[in-house]
Amino acid sequence: MAMLYRTAWRWHFYAGLIVLPVMLWLAVTGGLYLYKPEIERQVYRSWSQVEPSGAIRPVAALIGAAEQGSGGRVTQVTRPSAPDESWRVTLQMPDGSKRLGFVDPYRATLLGAASGGGIMATIKELHSLAITGPVGNALVEIVAGWAIVLVVTGLILWWPRGGSPAIGVRGRPRARVFWRDLHASIGVVAAAVILFLAVTGMPWTVFAGARLNQWVAAQGLGRPERPGPKAAMHDEHEGHEGHGGKVTLPWSMQSAPVPQSSGPVAVTPDLIAARAEWSGMTTPWTMTLPARAGAPYLVSHLATRAEDAHAVYLDAATGAVIQDARQADFGLGAKTIEWGIAVHQGQEYGEPNRLLMLFGCIAIWVLGLTGTVMWWKRRRDGRLTEPPRGDPRRERGLAAAMLVLAIALPLTGLTMVAALLGEKAWRAVLANK
Repeated sequence: MAMLYRTAWRWHFYAGLIVLPVMLWLAVTGGLYLYKPEIERQVYRSWSQVEPSGAIRPVAALIGAAEQGSGGRVTQVTRPSAPDESWRVTLQMPDGSKRLGFVDPYRATLLGAASGGGIMATIKELHSLAITGPVGNALVEIVAGWAIVLVVTGLILWWPRGGSPAIGVRGRPRARVFWRDLHASIGVVAAAVILFLAVTGMPWTVFAGARLNQWVAAQGLGRPERPGPKAAMHDEHEGHEGHGGKVTLPWSMQSAPVPQSSGPVAVTPDLIAARAEWSGMTTPWTMTLPARAGAPYLVSHLATRAEDAHAVYLDAATGAVIQDARQADFGLGAKTIEWGIAVHQGQEYGEPNRLLMLFGCIAIWVLGLTGTVMWWKRRRDGRLTEPPRGDPRRERGLAAAMLVLAIALPLTGLTMVAALLGEKAWRAVLANK
């Protein structure tokens, strides 16, 4: 057991060194995104609230007002649930940039516009590292895999032995044992939440997420396919990101082929809204306007819970419903993933859900800080060193267990191989000195 402990210690140590900075980044940005509604209301207070007066103006009038006031082209319209909340529009500007507009629905006036998709879209891009492109997305996948390694090895290290408490703190802050016990106690309490966050964050990743989507579809566990002509995929203006980075399509539909319209746009957004609501669409919803010839209208519910997902494609030429997709139509795989995403975002079970995810984010920071203090306090002769090696057979055994994770998450596996080769090379350098 002692040899297994020492081996797990090394894996835990190296995993922390590799991913700690990114994990802290993901935790702080993810924690902020949990409070998206509150942050947006505070930042855009003068634009987000309106005084109800009479009837809501036609959707076409709101689009016209937004385009006239901004000089851009409206690609999406979001209708909120609250009558005193402004409508949101996504604006495509002549220079190719995007802006988030706030429109008074009673007076058809543009109240203001924020750059990009607004502050929360920026936070979401920072969280997913989307601003760095595929490299950042791959990094998120690697970190999520190493987070699983941290949880597994951390539980091995926590396992009570030699009189150490299962949960509790010994000594005083000046002693290393105090920080060890604090780190272990918080880690074991938060382990399930951190593991859940790592696993449920995978569907968004560039490699593991794509493979998961393909597997779910191949097994018939995802969104049922509708016969008929389809485009290859959503183009950049038919994307699933609404205002503030809010996802407007269920995960299982985001990479699915798009149903085609029977002809060019010939119906108004107001008719589309009426048809969607007749189909059972409830507020808040987002309408995505056709971005090219043959593209349909898309009206999707901004669901909080996974079971409330609802998306309707409507023919831009006739207004007829092409496809009406609801969560009940999805297979078991898609339903499970949608549930995991909703819980990950703190939405599925209300405020207790959000607080639990926030606890996971805070715990990651506390674990990072306490782990750093532990490392600092264990330095010898003023030097920071790694944990001593254990029994090579134990190391190979634990490495074999990690091989399963490496196969499931190849990007994480590649960094594991790199870490092992790097350690071997470093030992060779030291041996030749």
